[in-house]
Amino acid sequence: MEFLFDYGLFLAKIATVVVSIIAILVVAKAVGGKSASAKGELEVTNLTEQYKNTVAELEYHLFDDAELKAREKAEKKAAKEAEKEKQKEVKQAAKSGALEFKRDARLFVLDFKGSIDAKEVASLREEVSAILAIAVEGDEVLVRLESGGGMVHGYGLASSQLDRLRDANITLTISVDKVAASGGYMMACIGEKIIAAPFAIVGSIGVVAQLPNFSKLLKKNDIEFEQLTAGEYKRTLTMFGENSDKAREKFQLELEETHVLFKDFIHEHRAELDLEKVATGEHWFGKQALELGLIDAIQTSDDYLTKACKDREVLAIHYVQKKKLGAKIAGIAGQSAENVFMRLISKGQRPIL
Repeated sequence: MEFLFDYGLFLAKIATVVVSIIAILVVAKAVGGKSASAKGELEVTNLTEQYKNTVAELEYHLFDDAELKAREKAEKKAAKEAEKEKQKEVKQAAKSGALEFKRDARLFVLDFKGSIDAKEVASLREEVSAILAIAVEGDEVLVRLESGGGMVHGYGLASSQLDRLRDANITLTISVDKVAASGGYMMACIGEKIIAAPFAIVGSIGVVAQLPNFSKLLKKNDIEFEQLTAGEYKRTLTMFGENSDKAREKFQLELEETHVLFKDFIHEHRAELDLEKVATGEHWFGKQALELGLIDAIQTSDDYLTKACKDREVLAIHYVQKKKLGAKIAGIAGQSAENVFMRLISKGQRPIL
């Protein structure tokens, strides 16, 4: 009897802890939701300055003071002469009435590390809009892309955001250091040029959906499951009820239709690809992808940016949404649980690219 009492007390403690954790997650998520609309801000990092500072720091240890002073003097003199010449041109243009405010072309760098629902598209939208607002002829955008794919509608929207840059005649280069597969490759193919590291994963032009089915387990424990719908195909496959062959056929048809749309999208942006060969759902490493035409060059983003920093200004643009304390708690405490449910439910009900 004492054992049962102790055991019951133990279960009560466990239940109390579980309920408390759930309550904290619910409250934190609610508070985080209210602050989700908090206005964000753009963070701009001058990568060219960072590069020059790194070089200067190394040279400080490599050369003696006399050499450094002599070169610094020469650089100041050259800069002064260039500024003087620029001012002269401005005055002449002003006198002739042909003065125009121009700036040198820049390279803008965006980072997109996509989750399964591509929620990062909210920041991408703001970053693209900011660039479009100040872009001039000759500007270029480099997107450091990392994604294994996800929901069709999420990655469709992310691809459309990159298409805004192409529509504005801004050169768009996509860099893949790790992975751009499935929905990630859908985004990558928007670029005029795709570069990738030698062992980056590229491709996976296919569609997948999967979900567990607990109907037998429920029956074994005498648990009934009811689902009411209006419309023959409002719900096809389900996790808790018995799935019919007709439902499976309908769901498979939807997957095939999505795959056709995916292939058409790829063909529109990279018409030279042999889709029969590459749209099988397989993925390839960088060097293989180059041979198949999925990418245009083997190169890391670091190498690309290092070369760019030598002859033009390179600016990294990152939109950061301000988060209040509640949102931060929600982000930390609730993310794991949210991801589990997202993967379990969404994968079953919606196709994944």
